[in-house]
Amino acid sequence: MRFPLVLVALTLFAGAAVAQTQPQPQQPQPRSANANLRPIPDGPGKRVAELQGLDKVTARTQRFYAPVGESTRFGTLAITVSDCLVNVPEAPPESVAYLTIVDNKPGQAPEKLFAGWMFASTPSLSALDHGVYDVRVLSCTMAQGSTPPSSR
Repeated sequence: MRFPLVLVALTLFAGAAVAQTQPQPQQPQPRSANANLRPIPDGPGKRVAELQGLDKVTARTQRFYAPVGESTRFGTLAITVSDCLVNVPEAPPESVAYLTIVDNKPGQAPEKLFAGWMFASTPSLSALDHGVYDVRVLSCTMAQGSTPPSSR
């Protein structure tokens, strides 16, 4: 009786391991997974992701805006927001941003730390794993004015 259960468990485990090693697409589209997600409605200003960064060494947090399609600095990190989506008004509030985070330590080659979707409602679902910095998405919005505030 135990042999079939063990065989099923091993088959599932092996399938999960193979699924994790297969290459992932460059930028997955959460729109197909959630029909409620859409780009920020057009309006005055520039599409931005509001992010919060934590410097673990100084224990300081900082909120900053990262324009979609541009690179923003936080400490030694270069953060590029490729897309920023929000839920339709009828659905529960949610903001989702596709981030690429590269660490540019002085005297070292740039190191890609993160590339993927971050969800404002569940920051631990896909988080940046770094010894000095934490970055999370707070919202997607339109920044008013000529230049949104940037970090350090």
